[in-house]
Amino acid sequence: MTTDQIILFSLFGGVFALLLWGRFRYDLVAFSALLLGVVLGVVKVDDAFSGFGHPATIIVALVLVVSAGLMRSGAVFLITRTLVDSARSLGSHIALMGAVGAILSAFMNNVAALALLMPVDIQTARKAGRSPSLSLMPLSFATILGGMATLIGTPPNIIIASIREKSIGEPYKMFDFAPVGGITAIAGLAFVALIGWRLIPAREDAGKSVSEGDSYVAELTIPSESKQIGKRLAELQPEADDADVALLGLIRNGQRRYGAARHVRLEANDTLIIDGAPDALDEFRQALKLNFSDEKREEHLKAAGEGLDMIEVVVPENARITGKTAQGVGLAWRRNSILMGISRGGERLTGHVRRTEIRTGDILLLLVPKDRGQDVTEWLGCLPLADKGYVVTDNKKVWLAIGLFVAAVAAASIGLIYLPIALGMVVVAYVLTKIVPISELYDHIEWPVVVLLGSMIPLGAALEDAGGTELIANSLVSLTSGMPAWAVLTVLMLVTMTLSDVLNNTATTIVAAPVGIQMASSLGVSPDPFLMAVAVAASSAFLTPIGHKNNTLILGPGGYHFGDYWRIGLPLEVLVVAVSVPAILVFWPL
Repeated sequence: MTTDQIILFSLFGGVFALLLWGRFRYDLVAFSALLLGVVLGVVKVDDAFSGFGHPATIIVALVLVVSAGLMRSGAVFLITRTLVDSARSLGSHIALMGAVGAILSAFMNNVAALALLMPVDIQTARKAGRSPSLSLMPLSFATILGGMATLIGTPPNIIIASIREKSIGEPYKMFDFAPVGGITAIAGLAFVALIGWRLIPAREDAGKSVSEGDSYVAELTIPSESKQIGKRLAELQPEADDADVALLGLIRNGQRRYGAARHVRLEANDTLIIDGAPDALDEFRQALKLNFSDEKREEHLKAAGEGLDMIEVVVPENARITGKTAQGVGLAWRRNSILMGISRGGERLTGHVRRTEIRTGDILLLLVPKDRGQDVTEWLGCLPLADKGYVVTDNKKVWLAIGLFVAAVAAASIGLIYLPIALGMVVVAYVLTKIVPISELYDHIEWPVVVLLGSMIPLGAALEDAGGTELIANSLVSLTSGMPAWAVLTVLMLVTMTLSDVLNNTATTIVAAPVGIQMASSLGVSPDPFLMAVAVAASSAFLTPIGHKNNTLILGPGGYHFGDYWRIGLPLEVLVVAVSVPAILVFWPL
Protein backbone atom coordinates (compact mmCIF):
# COMPACT_ATOMS: atom_id res chain seq x y z
CA MET A 1 0.00 0.00 0.00
CA THR A 2 1.08 3.56 -0.65
CA THR A 3 1.48 6.16 2.09
CA ASP A 4 -1.72 7.97 1.03
CA GLN A 5 -3.65 4.70 1.13
CA ILE A 6 -2.34 3.90 4.61
CA ILE A 7 -3.35 7.37 5.86
CA LEU A 8 -6.82 7.21 4.30
CA PHE A 9 -7.52 3.67 5.52
CA SER A 10 -6.38 4.79 8.99
CA LEU A 11 -8.72 7.80 8.82
CA PHE A 12 -11.68 5.65 7.78
CA GLY A 13 -10.80 3.09 10.43
CA GLY A 14 -10.67 5.81 13.04
CA VAL A 15 -14.00 7.24 11.87
CA PHE A 16 -15.67 3.82 12.00
CA ALA A 17 -14.18 3.06 15.43
CA LEU A 18 -15.38 6.38 16.86
CA LEU A 19 -18.83 5.93 15.34
CA LEU A 20 -19.05 2.49 16.93
CA TRP A 21 -17.88 3.87 20.26
CA GLY A 22 -20.56 6.56 20.10
CA ARG A 23 -18.79 8.89 22.50
CA PHE A 24 -18.71 11.76 20.00
CA ARG A 25 -21.41 12.87 17.57
CA TYR A 26 -21.00 11.49 14.05
CA ASP A 27 -20.85 14.88 12.32
CA LEU A 28 -18.00 16.06 14.56
CA VAL A 29 -16.12 12.80 13.91
CA ALA A 30 -16.54 13.07 10.13
CA PHE A 31 -15.63 16.78 9.97
CA SER A 32 -12.55 16.23 12.14
CA ALA A 33 -11.44 13.40 9.85
CA LEU A 34 -11.87 15.67 6.82
CA LEU A 35 -9.74 18.42 8.37
CA LEU A 36 -7.11 15.90 9.40
CA GLY A 37 -7.08 14.54 5.84
CA VAL A 38 -6.40 18.05 4.51
CA VAL A 39 -3.62 18.65 7.05
CA LEU A 40 -2.00 15.30 6.18
CA GLY A 41 -2.17 16.12 2.48
CA VAL A 42 -4.39 13.24 1.33
CA VAL A 43 -7.34 15.58 0.60
CA LYS A 44 -6.62 18.54 -1.65
CA VAL A 45 -7.32 21.95 -0.14
CA ASP A 46 -9.46 22.92 -3.14
CA ASP A 47 -11.60 19.80 -2.64
CA ALA A 48 -11.93 20.05 1.14
CA PHE A 49 -15.46 21.50 1.17
CA SER A 50 -16.66 20.26 -2.20
CA GLY A 51 -18.96 17.79 -0.46
CA PHE A 52 -21.12 20.58 0.94
CA GLY A 53 -22.05 21.65 -2.58
CA HIS A 54 -22.45 18.10 -3.81
CA PRO A 55 -25.88 17.27 -5.33
CA ALA A 56 -26.34 14.43 -2.83
CA THR A 57 -25.94 16.81 0.11
CA ILE A 58 -28.27 19.40 -1.43
CA ILE A 59 -30.97 16.82 -2.19
CA VAL A 60 -30.94 15.41 1.34
CA ALA A 61 -31.37 18.92 2.81
CA LEU A 62 -34.17 19.82 0.38
CA VAL A 63 -36.04 16.54 0.95
CA LEU A 64 -36.17 17.27 4.69
CA VAL A 65 -37.77 20.68 4.06
CA VAL A 66 -40.24 19.24 1.55
CA SER A 67 -41.15 16.50 4.07
CA ALA A 68 -41.89 19.16 6.67
CA GLY A 69 -44.13 21.00 4.20
CA LEU A 70 -46.11 17.87 3.42
CA MET A 71 -46.65 17.26 7.13
CA ARG A 72 -47.53 20.87 7.98
CA SER A 73 -50.09 21.06 5.19
CA GLY A 74 -51.83 17.88 6.37
CA ALA A 75 -51.04 16.04 3.13
CA VAL A 76 -49.66 12.99 4.92
CA PHE A 77 -52.42 13.01 7.52
CA LEU A 78 -54.97 13.00 4.69
CA ILE A 79 -53.59 9.61 3.62
CA THR A 80 -53.18 7.99 7.02
CA ARG A 81 -56.34 9.09 8.85
CA THR A 82 -58.85 6.97 6.99
CA LEU A 83 -56.62 3.89 7.02
CA VAL A 84 -56.03 3.38 10.75
CA ASP A 85 -58.50 1.27 12.72
CA SER A 86 -57.73 -0.18 16.16
CA ALA A 87 -60.27 -2.96 15.59
CA ARG A 88 -58.10 -4.60 12.91
CA SER A 89 -56.07 -7.69 13.71
CA LEU A 90 -52.42 -7.04 14.52
CA GLY A 91 -51.21 -8.63 11.28
CA SER A 92 -53.61 -6.54 9.20
CA HIS A 93 -52.65 -3.38 11.08
CA ILE A 94 -48.94 -4.02 10.53
CA ALA A 95 -49.53 -4.75 6.83
CA LEU A 96 -51.54 -1.55 6.34
CA MET A 97 -49.32 0.75 8.42
CA GLY A 98 -46.24 -0.82 6.86
CA ALA A 99 -47.57 -0.22 3.35
CA VAL A 100 -48.44 3.40 4.17
CA GLY A 101 -45.03 3.92 5.78
CA ALA A 102 -43.22 2.33 2.84
CA ILE A 103 -45.07 4.44 0.27
CA LEU A 104 -44.48 7.64 2.24
CA SER A 105 -40.80 6.91 2.77
CA ALA A 106 -40.36 6.34 -0.96
CA PHE A 107 -41.20 10.00 -1.55
CA MET A 108 -40.10 11.69 1.66
CA ASN A 109 -37.32 11.23 4.20
CA ASN A 110 -37.86 7.86 5.87
CA VAL A 111 -37.01 9.27 9.30
CA ALA A 112 -39.73 11.90 8.82
CA ALA A 113 -42.18 9.21 7.66
CA LEU A 114 -41.58 7.17 10.82
CA ALA A 115 -41.73 10.26 13.05
CA LEU A 116 -45.15 11.02 11.59
CA LEU A 117 -46.57 7.49 11.86
CA MET A 118 -45.06 6.41 15.19
CA PRO A 119 -47.52 8.38 17.38
CA VAL A 120 -50.40 7.01 15.28
CA ASP A 121 -49.16 3.47 15.78
CA ILE A 122 -48.70 3.92 19.55
CA GLN A 123 -52.16 5.47 19.85
CA THR A 124 -53.71 2.59 17.91
CA ALA A 125 -51.94 0.06 20.15
CA ARG A 126 -53.31 1.75 23.25
CA LYS A 127 -56.83 1.70 21.87
CA ALA A 128 -56.45 -1.99 20.99
CA GLY A 129 -55.05 -2.81 24.43
CA ARG A 130 -51.77 -4.29 23.21
CA SER A 131 -48.09 -3.46 23.52
CA PRO A 132 -46.73 -0.98 20.93
CA SER A 133 -43.56 -3.09 20.79
CA LEU A 134 -45.35 -5.61 18.57
CA SER A 135 -45.93 -3.09 15.78
CA LEU A 136 -43.29 -0.35 16.14
CA MET A 137 -40.36 -2.43 14.91
CA PRO A 138 -42.23 -3.69 11.82
CA LEU A 139 -43.22 -0.07 11.10
CA SER A 140 -39.61 1.09 11.39
CA PHE A 141 -38.41 -1.68 9.09
CA ALA A 142 -41.20 -0.91 6.60
CA THR A 143 -40.16 2.74 6.32
CA ILE A 144 -36.55 1.65 5.75
CA LEU A 145 -37.63 -0.84 3.07
CA GLY A 146 -39.83 1.70 1.30
CA GLY A 147 -36.94 4.12 0.89
CA MET A 148 -35.18 1.61 -1.39
CA ALA A 149 -37.71 2.10 -4.20
CA THR A 150 -36.91 5.66 -5.34
CA LEU A 151 -33.98 8.00 -5.78
CA ILE A 152 -35.05 10.34 -2.97
CA GLY A 153 -36.30 7.65 -0.58
CA THR A 154 -33.00 7.28 1.27
CA PRO A 155 -29.58 9.02 1.24
CA PRO A 156 -27.68 5.90 0.01
CA ASN A 157 -29.65 5.95 -3.25
CA ILE A 158 -28.89 9.63 -3.77
CA ILE A 159 -25.19 9.06 -3.12
CA ILE A 160 -25.03 6.05 -5.45
CA ALA A 161 -26.74 8.01 -8.23
CA SER A 162 -24.15 10.76 -7.93
CA ILE A 163 -21.28 8.24 -7.86
CA ARG A 164 -22.66 6.62 -11.02
CA GLU A 165 -22.80 10.04 -12.70
CA LYS A 166 -19.15 10.64 -11.86
CA SER A 167 -18.13 7.15 -12.99
CA ILE A 168 -20.30 6.62 -16.08
CA GLY A 169 -21.50 10.12 -16.89
CA GLU A 170 -25.18 9.59 -16.17
CA PRO A 171 -26.96 9.38 -12.78
CA TYR A 172 -29.82 7.07 -11.94
CA LYS A 173 -33.29 8.50 -12.52
CA MET A 174 -36.11 8.78 -10.01
CA PHE A 175 -37.54 5.29 -10.44
CA ASP A 176 -34.49 3.33 -11.61
CA PHE A 177 -34.30 1.80 -8.15
CA ALA A 178 -37.96 0.70 -8.23
CA PRO A 179 -37.68 -2.75 -9.92
CA VAL A 180 -35.15 -4.13 -7.42
CA GLY A 181 -35.96 -1.92 -4.43
CA GLY A 182 -39.71 -2.27 -4.91
CA ILE A 183 -39.65 -6.07 -5.12
CA THR A 184 -37.35 -6.28 -2.11
CA ALA A 185 -39.61 -3.92 -0.15
CA ILE A 186 -42.74 -5.92 -0.97
CA ALA A 187 -41.08 -9.18 0.08
CA GLY A 188 -39.83 -7.57 3.29
CA LEU A 189 -43.24 -6.09 4.10
CA ALA A 190 -44.89 -9.48 3.58
CA PHE A 191 -42.40 -11.06 5.96
CA VAL A 192 -42.82 -8.53 8.79
CA ALA A 193 -46.63 -8.57 8.47
CA LEU A 194 -47.05 -12.35 8.32
CA ILE A 195 -44.15 -13.73 10.35
CA GLY A 196 -41.74 -11.10 11.62
CA TRP A 197 -43.92 -9.49 14.30
CA ARG A 198 -44.45 -12.90 15.92
CA LEU A 199 -40.70 -13.02 16.69
CA ILE A 200 -40.76 -9.78 18.71
CA PRO A 201 -41.13 -10.02 22.50
CA ALA A 202 -43.99 -7.93 23.90
CA ARG A 203 -42.51 -5.39 26.30
CA GLU A 204 -44.86 -4.36 29.07
CA ASP A 205 -43.08 -1.02 29.52
CA ALA A 206 -43.43 -0.16 25.82
CA GLY A 207 -44.82 3.27 25.15
CA LYS A 208 -44.25 4.54 28.67
CA SER A 209 -41.34 6.65 27.54
CA VAL A 210 -43.57 8.49 25.10
CA SER A 211 -45.35 11.29 26.84
CA GLU A 212 -49.04 11.29 26.16
CA GLY A 213 -49.09 14.95 27.02
CA ASP A 214 -51.71 16.81 29.02
CA SER A 215 -55.36 16.52 28.11
CA TYR A 216 -57.06 19.86 27.47
CA VAL A 217 -60.64 21.00 27.50
CA ALA A 218 -60.86 23.05 24.30
CA GLU A 219 -63.32 24.69 21.92
CA LEU A 220 -63.71 24.42 18.16
CA THR A 221 -66.25 26.28 16.06
CA ILE A 222 -68.44 25.13 13.16
CA PRO A 223 -67.71 27.45 10.18
CA SER A 224 -70.58 28.77 8.09
CA GLU A 225 -69.68 26.61 5.06
CA SER A 226 -69.10 23.43 7.07
CA LYS A 227 -70.41 20.06 5.90
CA GLN A 228 -71.15 19.25 9.53
CA ILE A 229 -74.09 21.68 9.63
CA GLY A 230 -77.32 19.72 10.04
CA LYS A 231 -75.67 16.70 11.61
CA ARG A 232 -76.36 15.71 15.19
CA LEU A 233 -73.49 16.10 17.63
CA ALA A 234 -73.54 12.34 18.25
CA GLU A 235 -72.80 11.74 14.56
CA LEU A 236 -69.33 13.20 15.08
CA GLN A 237 -68.44 10.44 17.54
CA PRO A 238 -66.63 8.19 15.00
CA GLU A 239 -64.29 11.05 14.04
CA ALA A 240 -63.78 11.85 17.72
CA ASP A 241 -62.88 8.23 18.44
CA ASP A 242 -60.43 8.17 15.54
CA ALA A 243 -58.69 11.30 16.81
CA ASP A 244 -58.88 10.12 20.45
CA VAL A 245 -60.80 13.14 21.73
CA ALA A 246 -63.93 13.28 23.90
CA LEU A 247 -67.00 15.31 22.91
CA LEU A 248 -68.10 17.11 26.08
CA GLY A 249 -70.82 19.41 24.88
CA LEU A 250 -72.04 22.26 22.72
CA ILE A 251 -72.23 26.06 23.12
CA ARG A 252 -74.75 28.01 21.05
CA ASN A 253 -75.25 31.77 21.33
CA GLY A 254 -73.07 31.80 24.44
CA GLN A 255 -75.20 29.20 26.24
CA ARG A 256 -73.92 25.71 27.16
CA ARG A 257 -76.25 22.89 26.05
CA TYR A 258 -76.46 20.02 28.53
CA GLY A 259 -77.97 16.54 28.46
CA ALA A 260 -79.67 16.31 25.09
CA ALA A 261 -76.91 18.26 23.34
CA ARG A 262 -75.71 15.09 21.63
CA HIS A 263 -79.01 14.99 19.71
CA VAL A 264 -79.00 18.67 18.74
CA ARG A 265 -78.48 19.40 15.05
CA LEU A 266 -75.40 21.53 14.47
CA GLU A 267 -75.62 25.07 13.17
CA ALA A 268 -73.06 27.54 11.86
CA ASN A 269 -70.96 29.16 14.61
CA ASP A 270 -71.83 26.47 17.17
CA THR A 271 -68.89 25.78 19.47
CA LEU A 272 -67.93 22.20 20.30
CA ILE A 273 -66.37 21.53 23.69
CA ILE A 274 -63.88 18.69 23.43
CA ASP A 275 -61.19 17.05 25.54
CA GLY A 276 -57.90 15.72 24.17
CA ALA A 277 -54.15 16.08 23.75
CA PRO A 278 -52.86 18.95 21.54
CA ASP A 279 -52.07 16.74 18.56
CA ALA A 280 -55.43 14.99 18.89
CA LEU A 281 -57.26 18.32 19.01
CA ASP A 282 -55.55 19.48 15.84
CA GLU A 283 -56.24 16.13 14.16
CA PHE A 284 -59.97 16.39 15.00
CA ARG A 285 -60.07 20.02 13.84
CA GLN A 286 -58.46 19.16 10.52
CA ALA A 287 -60.58 16.05 9.93
CA LEU A 288 -63.85 17.99 10.25
CA LYS A 289 -62.44 21.29 8.91
CA LEU A 290 -63.40 23.22 12.03
CA ASN A 291 -62.21 26.64 13.18
CA PHE A 292 -60.55 27.61 16.41
CA SER A 293 -62.78 29.14 19.07
CA ASP A 294 -62.11 32.69 17.86
CA GLU A 295 -62.47 32.54 14.07
CA LYS A 296 -62.06 36.28 13.45
CA ARG A 297 -58.93 36.46 15.59
CA GLU A 298 -57.53 33.36 13.88
CA GLU A 299 -57.94 34.90 10.42
CA HIS A 300 -56.38 38.13 11.66
CA LEU A 301 -53.37 36.26 13.03
CA LYS A 302 -52.84 34.36 9.77
CA ALA A 303 -53.12 37.53 7.70
CA ALA A 304 -50.71 39.43 9.93
CA GLY A 305 -47.79 37.05 10.00
CA GLU A 306 -46.15 33.82 8.97
CA GLY A 307 -48.67 31.61 10.72
CA LEU A 308 -49.40 30.25 14.17
CA ASP A 309 -47.58 28.43 16.93
CA MET A 310 -49.19 26.16 19.51
CA ILE A 311 -47.51 26.41 22.91
CA GLU A 312 -48.10 25.15 26.45
CA VAL A 313 -47.58 27.26 29.58
CA VAL A 314 -48.12 26.59 33.28
CA VAL A 315 -49.77 29.24 35.49
CA PRO A 316 -47.84 30.18 38.68
CA GLU A 317 -49.46 31.88 41.68
CA ASN A 318 -48.37 35.41 40.75
CA ALA A 319 -49.21 35.29 37.05
CA ARG A 320 -51.14 38.14 35.43
CA ILE A 321 -53.89 35.74 34.39
CA THR A 322 -54.28 33.95 37.76
CA GLY A 323 -57.82 34.46 39.06
CA LYS A 324 -58.90 36.02 35.77
CA THR A 325 -60.20 34.85 32.43
CA ALA A 326 -58.49 35.01 29.03
CA GLN A 327 -61.20 37.40 27.94
CA GLY A 328 -60.74 39.49 31.10
CA VAL A 329 -57.00 40.08 30.60
CA GLY A 330 -57.52 40.88 26.92
CA LEU A 331 -55.37 38.02 25.65
CA ALA A 332 -56.94 38.24 22.19
CA TRP A 333 -56.86 41.98 21.55
CA ARG A 334 -53.72 42.80 23.54
CA ARG A 335 -51.50 39.95 22.38
CA ASN A 336 -53.31 38.62 19.29
CA SER A 337 -53.46 35.19 20.92
CA ILE A 338 -56.13 32.58 21.50
CA LEU A 339 -56.64 30.38 24.57
CA MET A 340 -57.26 27.07 22.86
CA GLY A 341 -57.54 24.80 25.89
CA ILE A 342 -57.12 24.39 29.65
CA SER A 343 -55.70 21.37 31.48
CA ARG A 344 -56.62 21.18 35.17
CA GLY A 345 -55.37 17.89 36.57
CA GLY A 346 -57.86 15.78 34.64
CA GLU A 347 -60.87 17.89 35.72
CA ARG A 348 -63.44 18.39 32.97
CA LEU A 349 -64.46 22.01 32.82
CA THR A 350 -68.06 22.91 32.11
CA GLY A 351 -67.87 26.58 31.21
CA HIS A 352 -66.75 28.56 28.20
CA VAL A 353 -62.95 28.19 27.92
CA ARG A 354 -62.29 31.90 27.31
CA ARG A 355 -64.56 32.79 30.23
CA THR A 356 -63.17 30.22 32.65
CA GLU A 357 -61.28 31.66 35.62
CA ILE A 358 -57.68 30.49 35.51
CA ARG A 359 -56.22 28.91 38.65
CA THR A 360 -52.68 28.42 39.89
CA GLY A 361 -51.28 25.21 38.40
CA ASP A 362 -53.47 25.25 35.28
CA ILE A 363 -51.74 24.38 32.03
CA LEU A 364 -52.85 26.53 29.12
CA LEU A 365 -52.71 25.61 25.44
CA LEU A 366 -52.22 28.86 23.52
CA LEU A 367 -52.39 29.76 19.86
CA VAL A 368 -49.92 32.61 19.30
CA PRO A 369 -48.43 34.49 16.34
CA LYS A 370 -45.41 32.76 14.83
CA ASP A 371 -42.28 33.21 16.99
CA ARG A 372 -44.15 35.29 19.59
CA GLY A 373 -44.59 32.52 22.13
CA GLN A 374 -41.95 33.83 24.55
CA ASP A 375 -43.38 37.37 24.51
CA VAL A 376 -46.92 36.15 25.19
CA THR A 377 -45.71 33.79 27.93
CA GLU A 378 -43.78 36.56 29.70
CA TRP A 379 -46.70 38.99 29.37
CA LEU A 380 -49.03 36.48 31.01
CA GLY A 381 -46.45 35.87 33.75
CA CYS A 382 -46.54 32.14 33.01
CA LEU A 383 -43.81 29.56 32.71
CA PRO A 384 -43.19 27.80 29.40
CA LEU A 385 -43.26 24.01 29.21
CA ALA A 386 -40.72 22.15 27.08
CA ASP A 387 -41.22 22.78 23.39
CA LYS A 388 -42.86 19.65 22.00
CA GLY A 389 -42.93 20.87 18.43
CA TYR A 390 -46.72 21.05 18.06
CA VAL A 391 -47.71 22.01 14.54
CA VAL A 392 -50.87 23.89 13.60
CA THR A 393 -51.97 22.19 10.40
CA ASP A 394 -53.30 24.39 7.63
CA ASN A 395 -55.57 22.03 5.69
CA LYS A 396 -56.52 24.73 3.19
CA LYS A 397 -53.14 24.21 1.52
CA VAL A 398 -53.09 20.42 1.45
CA TRP A 399 -53.77 20.03 -2.27
CA LEU A 400 -51.43 22.88 -3.14
CA ALA A 401 -48.61 21.14 -1.24
CA ILE A 402 -49.36 17.81 -2.89
CA GLY A 403 -49.67 19.34 -6.37
CA LEU A 404 -46.36 21.19 -6.16
CA PHE A 405 -44.52 18.10 -4.95
CA VAL A 406 -46.07 15.73 -7.50
CA ALA A 407 -45.36 18.16 -10.35
CA ALA A 408 -41.70 18.44 -9.32
CA VAL A 409 -41.23 14.67 -8.99
CA ALA A 410 -42.94 14.09 -12.34
CA ALA A 411 -40.80 16.70 -14.09
CA ALA A 412 -37.62 15.22 -12.61
CA SER A 413 -38.70 11.67 -13.45
CA ILE A 414 -39.06 12.36 -17.18
CA GLY A 415 -35.82 14.31 -17.28
CA LEU A 416 -37.49 17.68 -17.82
CA ILE A 417 -35.60 19.26 -14.92
CA TYR A 418 -32.68 18.28 -12.68
CA LEU A 419 -33.97 16.80 -9.40
CA PRO A 420 -32.15 19.20 -7.03
CA ILE A 421 -33.52 22.14 -9.01
CA ALA A 422 -37.04 20.67 -8.94
CA LEU A 423 -36.92 20.12 -5.18
CA GLY A 424 -35.45 23.59 -4.70
CA MET A 425 -38.37 25.09 -6.61
CA VAL A 426 -40.80 23.18 -4.37
CA VAL A 427 -39.10 24.58 -1.27
CA VAL A 428 -39.27 28.14 -2.64
CA ALA A 429 -42.95 27.64 -3.51
CA TYR A 430 -43.67 26.26 -0.03
CA VAL A 431 -42.08 29.34 1.53
CA LEU A 432 -43.87 31.81 -0.78
CA THR A 433 -47.24 30.17 -0.10
CA LYS A 434 -46.40 29.96 3.64
CA ILE A 435 -46.80 26.19 3.74
CA VAL A 436 -43.40 26.29 5.46
CA PRO A 437 -42.85 29.57 7.35
CA ILE A 438 -39.59 31.19 6.34
CA SER A 439 -38.67 31.52 10.01
CA GLU A 440 -38.68 27.70 10.25
CA LEU A 441 -37.06 26.97 6.89
CA TYR A 442 -33.64 25.98 8.21
CA ASP A 443 -35.02 24.33 11.35
CA HIS A 444 -36.19 21.34 9.31
CA ILE A 445 -32.77 20.60 7.84
CA GLU A 446 -30.89 18.00 9.85
CA TRP A 447 -27.56 19.78 9.85
CA PRO A 448 -25.51 16.95 11.43
CA VAL A 449 -26.46 14.77 8.44
CA VAL A 450 -25.45 17.56 6.05
CA VAL A 451 -22.09 17.91 7.80
CA LEU A 452 -21.59 14.14 7.73
CA LEU A 453 -22.27 13.99 4.00
CA GLY A 454 -20.22 17.09 3.22
CA SER A 455 -17.28 15.67 5.15
CA MET A 456 -17.36 12.05 4.00
CA ILE A 457 -17.78 12.72 0.27
CA PRO A 458 -14.32 14.34 -0.16
CA LEU A 459 -12.76 11.57 1.94
CA GLY A 460 -14.43 8.92 -0.22
CA ALA A 461 -13.24 10.66 -3.39
CA ALA A 462 -9.71 10.87 -2.00
CA LEU A 463 -9.72 7.16 -1.17
CA GLU A 464 -10.80 6.38 -4.71
CA ASP A 465 -8.19 8.73 -6.24
CA ALA A 466 -5.48 7.11 -4.13
CA GLY A 467 -6.43 3.66 -5.38
CA GLY A 468 -7.88 2.53 -2.05
CA THR A 469 -11.21 1.36 -3.43
CA GLU A 470 -9.43 -0.52 -6.20
CA LEU A 471 -7.33 -2.29 -3.55
CA ILE A 472 -10.47 -3.35 -1.61
CA ALA A 473 -12.19 -4.40 -4.82
CA ASN A 474 -9.25 -6.52 -5.92
CA SER A 475 -9.19 -8.20 -2.51
CA LEU A 476 -12.88 -9.07 -2.79
CA VAL A 477 -12.40 -10.25 -6.38
CA SER A 478 -9.57 -12.52 -5.23
CA LEU A 479 -11.75 -13.81 -2.41
CA THR A 480 -14.58 -14.59 -4.83
CA SER A 481 -12.34 -15.85 -7.64
CA GLY A 482 -14.05 -18.57 -9.62
CA MET A 483 -17.43 -17.92 -8.02
CA PRO A 484 -20.52 -17.23 -10.17
CA ALA A 485 -21.79 -13.67 -10.51
CA TRP A 486 -24.59 -14.14 -8.00
CA ALA A 487 -22.08 -15.29 -5.38
CA VAL A 488 -19.89 -12.23 -5.98
CA LEU A 489 -22.91 -9.94 -5.58
CA THR A 490 -23.90 -11.82 -2.43
CA VAL A 491 -20.47 -11.35 -0.86
CA LEU A 492 -20.54 -7.62 -1.67
CA MET A 493 -24.01 -7.31 -0.13
CA LEU A 494 -23.02 -9.20 3.03
CA VAL A 495 -19.96 -7.02 3.56
CA THR A 496 -21.97 -3.85 2.97
CA MET A 497 -24.81 -5.00 5.24
CA THR A 498 -22.37 -5.79 8.03
CA LEU A 499 -20.90 -2.30 7.83
CA SER A 500 -24.34 -0.67 7.63
CA ASP A 501 -25.57 -2.51 10.73
CA VAL A 502 -22.90 -0.93 12.89
CA LEU A 503 -22.16 2.32 11.06
CA ASN A 504 -24.07 5.16 9.47
CA ASN A 505 -25.48 3.99 6.13
CA THR A 506 -24.23 7.16 4.46
CA ALA A 507 -20.62 6.47 5.40
CA THR A 508 -21.04 2.82 4.37
CA THR A 509 -22.34 3.81 0.94
CA ILE A 510 -19.54 6.27 0.28
CA VAL A 511 -17.00 3.49 0.83
CA ALA A 512 -18.88 0.52 -0.66
CA ALA A 513 -20.19 2.07 -3.91
CA PRO A 514 -16.73 2.82 -5.42
CA VAL A 515 -15.66 -0.69 -4.33
CA GLY A 516 -18.58 -2.13 -6.28
CA ILE A 517 -17.57 -0.18 -9.39
CA GLN A 518 -14.00 -1.42 -9.07
CA MET A 519 -15.18 -5.01 -8.66
CA ALA A 520 -17.25 -4.70 -11.84
CA SER A 521 -14.27 -3.23 -13.68
CA SER A 522 -12.01 -6.07 -12.53
CA LEU A 523 -14.55 -8.62 -13.74
CA GLY A 524 -15.16 -6.74 -16.99
CA VAL A 525 -18.91 -6.40 -16.42
CA SER A 526 -21.45 -3.58 -15.99
CA PRO A 527 -21.18 -1.66 -12.70
CA ASP A 528 -24.96 -1.27 -12.37
CA PRO A 529 -25.64 -4.66 -10.69
CA PHE A 530 -22.96 -3.93 -8.12
CA LEU A 531 -24.25 -0.42 -7.44
CA MET A 532 -27.76 -1.78 -6.98
CA ALA A 533 -26.40 -4.41 -4.61
CA VAL A 534 -24.74 -1.71 -2.53
CA ALA A 535 -27.91 0.43 -2.60
CA VAL A 536 -30.07 -2.37 -1.20
CA ALA A 537 -27.48 -3.62 1.29
CA ALA A 538 -26.61 -0.16 2.67
CA SER A 539 -30.28 0.43 3.45
CA SER A 540 -30.75 -2.99 5.05
CA ALA A 541 -29.68 -2.16 8.59
CA PHE A 542 -32.00 -4.35 10.66
CA LEU A 543 -29.78 -6.06 13.25
CA THR A 544 -29.11 -3.24 15.72
CA PRO A 545 -30.69 -0.03 17.01
CA ILE A 546 -27.67 1.98 15.81
CA GLY A 547 -27.65 0.86 12.18
CA HIS A 548 -30.39 3.27 11.11
CA LYS A 549 -31.95 6.32 12.76
CA ASN A 550 -35.42 4.78 12.51
CA ASN A 551 -34.27 1.85 14.63
CA THR A 552 -32.92 4.29 17.19
CA LEU A 553 -36.20 6.26 17.24
CA ILE A 554 -38.27 3.23 18.29
CA LEU A 555 -35.84 1.94 20.93
CA GLY A 556 -37.41 3.86 23.83
CA PRO A 557 -41.09 3.95 22.78
CA GLY A 558 -41.02 0.23 21.97
CA GLY A 559 -39.28 -0.67 25.21
CA TYR A 560 -36.83 -2.75 23.16
CA HIS A 561 -33.54 -4.26 24.26
CA PHE A 562 -30.44 -4.16 22.06
CA GLY A 563 -30.78 -7.86 21.29
CA ASP A 564 -34.43 -7.69 20.18
CA TYR A 565 -33.59 -6.37 16.73
CA TRP A 566 -31.77 -9.42 15.38
CA ARG A 567 -34.77 -11.67 16.14
CA ILE A 568 -36.68 -10.22 13.20
CA GLY A 569 -33.76 -8.42 11.55
CA LEU A 570 -31.57 -11.45 10.83
CA PRO A 571 -34.16 -13.44 8.87
CA LEU A 572 -35.21 -10.21 7.15
CA GLU A 573 -31.66 -9.52 5.96
CA VAL A 574 -31.37 -13.10 4.70
CA LEU A 575 -34.65 -12.61 2.81
CA VAL A 576 -33.42 -9.29 1.36
CA VAL A 577 -30.32 -10.97 -0.09
CA ALA A 578 -32.32 -13.96 -1.38
CA VAL A 579 -34.83 -11.71 -3.17
CA SER A 580 -32.66 -8.84 -4.35
CA VAL A 581 -29.76 -10.78 -5.93
CA PRO A 582 -31.99 -12.57 -8.51
CA ALA A 583 -33.90 -9.34 -9.10
CA ILE A 584 -30.66 -7.46 -9.74
CA LEU A 585 -29.46 -10.05 -12.24
CA VAL A 586 -32.82 -9.87 -14.07
CA PHE A 587 -33.29 -6.08 -14.20
CA TRP A 588 -29.61 -5.08 -14.31
CA PRO A 589 -27.85 -7.90 -16.18
CA LEU A 590 -24.09 -8.18 -16.10
